Amino acid sequence: MKKVGVMLLIGLIIATLVSGCGSKETKQTAGSGVIKVGSQTYSEPIILAEMMKALIEKNLKYKVEHVTNLSASTIVHQAMVNKEVDLSTRYTGTEMTGPLGLNKPIMDPNKAFAFVQTEFAKRYNQTVFKPYGFENTYALTVRKEVAEKYNLKTISDLKQYAATMKIGTDTSFLERDGDGYKALTEIYGFKFGETLPMEIGLVYKAVKDKKVDVVIAYSTDARIRAFNLKTLVDDKHFFPPYEAAIIARTEVLDKYKGLREELAKLSGIINTETMTELNYLVDQKDMPPAEVAAQFLKKKGLIK
Repeated sequence: MKKVGVMLLIGLIIATLVSGCGSKETKQTAGSGVIKVGSQTYSEPIILAEMMKALIEKNLKYKVEHVTNLSASTIVHQAMVNKEVDLSTRYTGTEMTGPLGLNKPIMDPNKAFAFVQTEFAKRYNQTVFKPYGFENTYALTVRKEVAEKYNLKTISDLKQYAATMKIGTDTSFLERDGDGYKALTEIYGFKFGETLPMEIGLVYKAVKDKKVDVVIAYSTDARIRAFNLKTLVDDKHFFPPYEAAIIARTEVLDKYKGLREELAKLSGIINTETMTELNYLVDQKDMPPAEVAAQFLKKKGLIK
């Protein structure tokens, strides 16, 4: 009996040692943990999170949890710092003046991205992937018939007509210093005849109902397509760059084999028109974000 007990004890010790050695491996295999993708509560980051989730689950077979109840970019950032979330979509302009604390954003998109990428690696041990290919920034938009009537293509084209036009804008843009309405008029050299501040959701209805001529919108908002608006080119580069990109905790990329390479497939494949269309399918056509994400990935040949 003693001999059997000794043999059992030796076996237990060996099993423990083997288990301990296995736990030191840096690359994980399928079924060895859960990768958490965080998103804010509106359609765009939710769709992009579902893309990440589908890529990882279908191509790498890792378990993924989509954490959707993060109400602001600051909360997403803190969740990643606290290791409650591993991956998320973020915007360069937001990160420059938010977590990275710049008083004035860098206006050149390439320099802005390089700054965010370098500083997130240094300060937070997080990897910023090359952007998806679109920005979600403020934009001046007009009804297409107005654009055609006055041959409007750029913001500068408004100069000779602005004094007779009404502009609808959210209150924050009207009041902000540096990159708000006052600074816009100084850069472009004209003012609108009347400014009408309102909640951002109401500006689209206002322009549709012809109560205003120009509205400040978000460049990938589905309502630009739904209400047949034309976005004017920011030819003097007034608005800061808000390129969308994946940010990941570097230790998670190191832990899960193939994860870095899979996420990199999303860089450079979504332009502004495409993202607006994807948002439109969710916000106006009521399609589930996961379905919209999967259809896009299949079209691009990234999943079967």
